[in-house]
Amino acid sequence: MSASLLRRGLELLEAPGQGRAPPGLQRERDSPRAAGAARRRKKAPELDKNKATIKGRVVKSAIEEYHKRKAVNHLSTNLRYMLKGRCVANKAITEQVLAQNRGRKSKDLPPKKVAKKKPEGTVFTEEDFRKFEREYFGRP
Repeated sequence: MSASLLRRGLELLEAPGQGRAPPGLQRERDSPRAAGAARRRKKAPELDKNKATIKGRVVKSAIEEYHKRKAVNHLSTNLRYMLKGRCVANKAITEQVLAQNRGRKSKDLPPKKVAKKKPEGTVFTEEDFRKFEREYFGRP
């Protein structure tokens, strides 16, 4: 609140007849020298505001800044969103998309399916072995 508004408010509250000092006791401020001296008195160098500050700057709380910049975990909302949709893509189409996205590097290729080896059976039967024994060793 400015001084002039405060003075006017006090004048309204004062009893009638006690408002101002007699005209002889009032200071003359009509001369330019008196106005300059009053300005110098009014503006003392030690009372100057710091000019280096930004006008209208508000000091922010460090805790509020931390909470504002803290990483937010969106996992639960993303899972809810993903599970909400019931549309399931065709398996052939998903395979095509995956094949297109694969590069030519070995790390991008899917692991090769190894064919299972069947246990090899013998070509000869028991009867063939007996026949061989008879012929080779001469046993009946």
